[in-house]
Amino acid sequence: MSGDDPDIETVADLLEDRTVREILVETSREPMSARTLKNHCDASGPTIYRRLERLREADLVAEQTRPDPDGGHHRQVYAPNLDRIVIDLDEGDLSIEITRRERMTDRFTRLIEGI
Repeated sequence: MSGDDPDIETVADLLEDRTVREILVETSREPMSARTLKNHCDASGPTIYRRLERLREADLVAEQTRPDPDGGHHRQVYAPNLDRIVIDLDEGDLSIEITRRERMTDRFTRLIEGI
């Protein structure tokens, strides 16, 4: 776990929330806008935006800009920024390990640095 990862209490609090879990499940299938998430989750628009903000603050979802095919503008879509969360209990100590998805920009940087 890096120093920037959220603590176990933050992650547990987030995962306790049904809407947060729905957001993570839905966006794991494909990146979605907040409007699309509102249609897929049983929550209001403001609730979706609040949960997305909490997930972004914990770096558990990433925000991406995509072209909007309907309006010709851009829209924000969200995708999980994690592959796995492991909570470990070892000799009276709870710890958390978050395995993150490698971002395309990080992969590109690694490729360029390897040349």
